Amino acid sequence: MSTAPAAPAASAASAAVHPTYRELAPGVTVLGLLHEGHRINVYDAWSAERGCRCVAKALRPDHLDDLKGIRALRAEGRLLKTLDHPHIVRWYETIPGPAPVLILETISGSTVSALLDSYERLPVGDVLHLGLHLCSAIGYLHRKGWLHLDLKPSNVVAVAGRAKVLDLSLARRPGLGKAGAGTRGYLAPEQALGQRLSAATDVWGIGGLLYECIVGKPAVPHDGDTSTATGNRSTRLIAVPAPLRTRRRVPTQVARMIEATLRLDPAQRPTVAECATVLADALGITPVPHVAREG
Repeated sequence: MSTAPAAPAASAASAAVHPTYRELAPGVTVLGLLHEGHRINVYDAWSAERGCRCVAKALRPDHLDDLKGIRALRAEGRLLKTLDHPHIVRWYETIPGPAPVLILETISGSTVSALLDSYERLPVGDVLHLGLHLCSAIGYLHRKGWLHLDLKPSNVVAVAGRAKVLDLSLARRPGLGKAGAGTRGYLAPEQALGQRLSAATDVWGIGGLLYECIVGKPAVPHDGDTSTATGNRSTRLIAVPAPLRTRRRVPTQVARMIEATLRLDPAQRPTVAECATVLADALGITPVPHVAREG
């Protein structure tokens, strides 16, 4: 039977972080900090109602009146509530109030960024499976009429051979974007320039993530600061990466596909479905595993 962890004496916390073993919201106790953001923190938490660990996203204590942060949390909660996909993090509830709190499932695996920190680059076969899962999740999101716009190693968790996409805080409908809105080093060219955002923008994100997993380095080099990019530096964030085939041996069709996803012109990139087909062919499977291959 699951029981809550024993709580030692509360330790001091900075003004930017809610104290450990204090209630973040009624019935939700902070167990530890997972990520400290500019406006929003992510916590390992205990849900008394569910009798289990969960992930809680909440405004920093020093940003409780931050209207932009409040709107972002509420918007992410409304979107996640409408989604139900095995490769997208599951929403449990949004606790209302002047400072809302999002309650999400706990995922026990490691982020892709943590795996890259440990192993530098990932086995090609694992990357192909990761790519299929990303295509499945992002294709579903697109069919719902949304773009993710922040695909990067820290926003994908790998657990038991399955990938899950996290953090839909930047998700929005297709349309004109704000220059530089996103994470430095992980911006499609049209994101950096504030041009029209479309499904092709997320295709660039999929390709950039797969490129980094295979090579061990980001497709677009950056200075190590992965904070939100600013518009006046946006032109520095656009680059065509070195050809993948010069960096590591991978199946030719996969290398060509990833390089195509990273083209500067969105109209010249493959679709999500086309990417999934190439990855599945390289693995010798179909995108829908239970459908028998012909021939």
